[in-house]
Amino acid sequence: MRPVLGVVVPAHDEEELLPACLAGLRVAVGAVADRARVDVVVVADACTDRTEAVARRCGVEVLRVDARTVGRARAVGASFLLGRGPSWLATTDADSVVPPDWLAAQLDARAEGADAWVGTVEVADWRGLPAPVRTRYRDAYENGDGDAHRHVHGASLGIAAGPYEAVGGFPSRATGEDVALVARLDRAGFRVVRDGAHPVATSARTVGRAPDGFAGHLLGLAGRRVIADSSGTRRAEDPRPDQRRGRENGSAAHIS
Repeated sequence: MRPVLGVVVPAHDEEELLPACLAGLRVAVGAVADRARVDVVVVADACTDRTEAVARRCGVEVLRVDARTVGRARAVGASFLLGRGPSWLATTDADSVVPPDWLAAQLDARAEGADAWVGTVEVADWRGLPAPVRTRYRDAYENGDGDAHRHVHGASLGIAAGPYEAVGGFPSRATGEDVALVARLDRAGFRVVRDGAHPVATSARTVGRAPDGFAGHLLGLAGRRVIADSSGTRRAEDPRPDQRRGRENGSAAHIS
């Protein structure tokens, strides 16, 4: 009997980026069609745009929640899929595109006894960020030894159903739920495989859906932060005066 896999995609107002995410998943699912049945669910969390309609148009199941917390959204999606008896859960993000062999790599790891599979990400488009940010990011991110990376991303993560439930699943956190889950798996002695060979392409936006998430990391590398206006709308703060002058002059701004 073919194993059943479940894929969770939390989404908050992602109508623009979600189609590419689901297109990538469609290819990855097709690549393992002879090896597994794959159920994909988009968890539309407090959406005010057309995220839900976009997901349904792409032929994907949708759960509507008002968690306003990515950790809770992932957990709800995982719980929903676990009701169908999958042996493996995978998760990615709505602003990310998985490679064609993303699920195949996880199935291979599962067949070799892995309890969890932790992938990596790469930025799809660096436009809008100063050139030094790209260098800083790569210097910090690639400071590892091949597959022996220590990164954890909800955009590229897979867990066997039993171990997932054994450690309590995703905590209901606004950010860091992925890191917390993998830490629990490590502490419990489960076999966690780190794989740097199948990176997921993710966006380089600097105002993300999860506070202090990947977008916040990129913003920090640029020496900036997220601020909120009087209405509560979050945005990246304006560059410092010296950075603005650099852009106006057509030169790369110096990031200190």
